[in-house]
Amino acid sequence: MITSLLIANRGEIARRIIRTARRMGVRTVAVYSEADAGAPHVAEADEAVLIGPAPARESYLVAEKILAAAKQTGAEAIHPGYGFLSENAAFAQAVKDAGLIWVGPPPAAINAMGLKDAAKSLMIAAGVPTTPGYLGDDQSEARLETEAAAIGYPVLIKAVAGGGGKGMRKVDAAADFQAALASCRREAAASFGDDRVLIEKYVTRPRHIEVQVFGDSHGNVVHLFERDCSLQRRHQKVIEEAPAPGMDATTRAAVCDAAVKAAKAVNYEGAGTIEFIADASDGLRADRIWFMEMNTRLQVEHPVTEMITGQDLVEWQLRVASGERLPLKQDEITINGWAMEARLYAENPATGFLPSTGPLTHFRLPAETLSQREREGPGGAADGRVRGYGADTLPPQPPTPSGRGPLLLPMGEGVRVDSAVEEGGEVTPFYDPMIAKLIVHAGTRDAAAEALAEACASVEVWPVKTNAGFLARCASHPDFVAGEVDTGFIERGLDQLVVNTPAGPRSILAAAASFAMGADEEIWRHQPEGPFSDGLFGFRLNGPPSFGLTVYEQGERRDVFLTGLPLDASIPRHSGFRIRYGETMSTAYGMANYVAFIGEDDGVEVVQPDPSTRVLFEHGAAFEFHRLPRSIGALGESDGSVLSPMPGKVVSVSVNAGDTVKKGQTLLVLEAMKMEHALAAPFDGVVAELSAVAGGQVSEGVVLVKLEAGE
Repeated sequence: MITSLLIANRGEIARRIIRTARRMGVRTVAVYSEADAGAPHVAEADEAVLIGPAPARESYLVAEKILAAAKQTGAEAIHPGYGFLSENAAFAQAVKDAGLIWVGPPPAAINAMGLKDAAKSLMIAAGVPTTPGYLGDDQSEARLETEAAAIGYPVLIKAVAGGGGKGMRKVDAAADFQAALASCRREAAASFGDDRVLIEKYVTRPRHIEVQVFGDSHGNVVHLFERDCSLQRRHQKVIEEAPAPGMDATTRAAVCDAAVKAAKAVNYEGAGTIEFIADASDGLRADRIWFMEMNTRLQVEHPVTEMITGQDLVEWQLRVASGERLPLKQDEITINGWAMEARLYAENPATGFLPSTGPLTHFRLPAETLSQREREGPGGAADGRVRGYGADTLPPQPPTPSGRGPLLLPMGEGVRVDSAVEEGGEVTPFYDPMIAKLIVHAGTRDAAAEALAEACASVEVWPVKTNAGFLARCASHPDFVAGEVDTGFIERGLDQLVVNTPAGPRSILAAAASFAMGADEEIWRHQPEGPFSDGLFGFRLNGPPSFGLTVYEQGERRDVFLTGLPLDASIPRHSGFRIRYGETMSTAYGMANYVAFIGEDDGVEVVQPDPSTRVLFEHGAAFEFHRLPRSIGALGESDGSVLSPMPGKVVSVSVNAGDTVKKGQTLLVLEAMKMEHALAAPFDGVVAELSAVAGGQVSEGVVLVKLEAGE
């Protein structure tokens, strides 16, 4: 068995690998960039090595630095995680050439399945059904456009070396093909160093079905059933689940057998995923599911497979890499219940899902926000167990049927959190914006969907924006709950899933009560003007003081009325109020940073970034309340200034000074957090100023283009 392991990755996957390695008694070595010096995975490893500056191309993507760190620390093996160098066959070979153990498939298998065109050709030869398309070597624009027309629109342009939705574009009409091809090639070259593409027929009601496979060096290959990853945005997975809804036994057998056949065709070892596209226009049918690609690594969504099978896939990886046989045979692997995973991103759905960066002043995830009853568990307060588990709350594990030691068993219905960051940390613009994964397990799909929606709604993050509220709405949408999903689900329902709702009455009452429970001077300072106001605000001859308090949220005025409770010597003054907003009335008590209401079990934690601001959380979203009005909206749009929404690199500029542009027209493309973001004209006008230069780095808030309104 491997005794020491270097993890050539960061974030939640590094922490996930460390958790299993620690349980198995394996020493761990973390690597980190300058931007990750204070990251949790660095602190949790037994040893850590700095490998370079923040940009991944100068640190996590430099194979020589990874190998040097392994030599320096005496690591016996290297686990690549996912992303970065995980599917780089040259790196895998370099690890083996250095006399180290590579925790992954053989370099030949990575090469065989790493290029989409070659992989499809191999699968056709192996008898695995594939999607119709063009896989040729002729990469000229004319040939690609001709092939797209022959296939018939809509088509998908996909990077040959792609993955994770990068370098992929759907094209609906011939007129859009050249622009989409150029963008696809640009993103593919930046992400993979290879701008070659293939073209596939676009399935009109597609579902993304993938099968987890595992092989060992003794010729054994098994599957651990399927996952459904159809909830996607811009071809990136948002919510995954296992098993797939609507999958009958016959179809499951067909697709899982095809996946095993695909893995055997390349003599596969370790963890891999065979991805299929299904035409769901008439439900899931074996004759309408086609091979799409293979990911020769562990997947982001592997926890849902772990939860329904009770197996620790990282432990499987370490055992297989150590030369052991697979821990279980095919007939020993069974499905237990239903699992779902949501990817929590540092992004703002209200601004087109632009990434959000900055400090994590307040960071609470479901495992930290469960109610006391849920924390106590079925045994009451003496049990003290958190339902679900995080990095350090795994229960004692029984041996597996094979006797090869403990594996990961789900703790019944509950929440698991795999987090990349912690409170007090920072989200930087250098890496993928995923900051955590929320995983739930339940006996039925309905129960799992309900648990996932609740988990997402309980997320509290500030000031960084997240997609938690969006995820909660996805998980509770009637079509999702009914299992009626495909890859177009989010785009079709975007208006329902991305809504900028105001704070609810309870949050407004809590914010006002928090202000009132703060320093007395804060209230008196904002008393109304008038001849009878000085020192008499709220004064009553025959009762406690009563007064109005105005707060502002999203630029809107909220008037709240409070009446002080009779004084009680046991509590400070202004610690309780009868409070009313509109038709909503309650009795609030507590302190400025914690407000509770009579008749409710749990109080509300209030974040106070400064004396005149309060932040409350509702359905996964953060709401800021202020004592004085503040301007809101997209800074700069009203005067024609198009600002950089985040730090990033300008990859292309589509206009020149003096050009006439239309509202919505792309002005330039900015690359940040491994994704391209198009910045568009806010109105019809003329480009008066242009400071953006292709290839240049920009900071957040910089004016890139200045427009003047046209006549």
